[in-house]
This record gives sequence, structure tokens and C-alpha cells, in this order.
Amino acid sequence: MTTPLKIDFVSDVSCPWCAIGLKSLDEAITRVGNDNITTELHFQPFELNPKMVPEGQEITEHITEKYGISPAQAQANRENIRVRGEQVGFKFSMADEPGGGRSRIYNTFDAHRLLHWAELVSPAKQKALKEALFKAYFTDGQSPGSHEVLVRVAGEVGLDVDKAREILASDTYAAEVREREQFYQRQGIHSVPAIIINDRHLISGGQPAEVFEQALRQIAAAG
Repeated sequence: MTTPLKIDFVSDVSCPWCAIGLKSLDEAITRVGNDNITTELHFQPFELNPKMVPEGQEITEHITEKYGISPAQAQANRENIRVRGEQVGFKFSMADEPGGGRSRIYNTFDAHRLLHWAELVSPAKQKALKEALFKAYFTDGQSPGSHEVLVRVAGEVGLDVDKAREILASDTYAAEVREREQFYQRQGIHSVPAIIINDRHLISGGQPAEVFEQALRQIAAAG
């Protein structure tokens, strides 16, 4: 007998710990799948910087202003993230690497609108788009706020580029995304990633695969 688990992964495409957390969660899901535990994964919207201007902001400037830390501390945090990413098989290109990298932070609302649409097409397409947007931003240094980037990435994962372009040129799914954002804020979600299992169990942060695996097994066993 299989035990199905619903997982809501609340995150932002400009959140490095969300990329790490998804890699770890994927590994945990693979492990528990051998024991007749099935998962239904949904990506829910969260904006780290909803008031970010269209042109974005230089990353170190943004981090030091937002969190009140020094540039040296910001750089140390980025290096920690790079190492953690390497451990789970995700490449973070740092801002000072030749040829690109994550040098600015951007508004991500339109990316969330595309992700909402992608789930309506299929959950598999939503996951593929989420992973591709993480790579586009963190590995390739491209803006998740750019419509050109969003349309291209949508096409790369097999979504209809004309439909993607049409959505971005309008306010389609804006109300739905706002409603989902507000829903999770009302549930007390103020940092991401936040992983909610069966609408009841919360796991916060980019945890190691072992933490996710243990939680999935315990929740499945409890029924």
C-alpha cells in the first residue's frame, strides 16, 4: 500500500537556500520512494523583495542594507551558500567570477505568475520551470525579472512560449499569486524555504536530505 504525501514548497526563485532545500528534498523523496511513499509537490509563491525596483539592486549593497551586516559578512555568507550548493549538486556562480554570476537581486513577481501557470499545465512542468529559473539566476547570472529570460526559460522546459509571452504582457494570474502569497503570510510564513507537508507539518530552511527524509517517513507512518 502506498502512502501519499502532499508537499507545498513555499519559496522564491531568488532565494539561495530554496535552491539548496529543493535539491535536498528531491534526494529525500527519492529515498522514501523505495518504501511506497509517494509525494505530490506544489511550488507556492513568496517574494523576498516585493518592493524591488525593476532594475534590481547590487547584491552586496542589498544584503548589507537589509540585514545590517558588513560586506565581509555578506561575502562569507555567499561562500557558505556556494559550498552548500556544491554539496547537493547545485552551482552558485558568485558575483566576482569572470563572465557572470549573481551580482544583483531582482523583482520576481512575474516569475511567480509563470510558475502558477506552469502548474496548471502540469506539476512536472512547474517543477522543471522552478529548477530552470534557479539555474538561470544563480548559475547563469540572468535576471528572473526579465520577460525575455522568463519566456526563453519557459520554452526550454517545453512550455508554450507564445502563451508565456502573452501572460507576461498582461496581469494574468496576478490576483491568484497575490492571494497565495497572502495566504502563507497569514499562516505565519515569513522566511523561506518553508516546506509544508499535508497542510499541517512545517519544516523551515534548506535542511539536509536526512532531515527531510526522517520527517517524510514519520508523517507517512503516522498516517
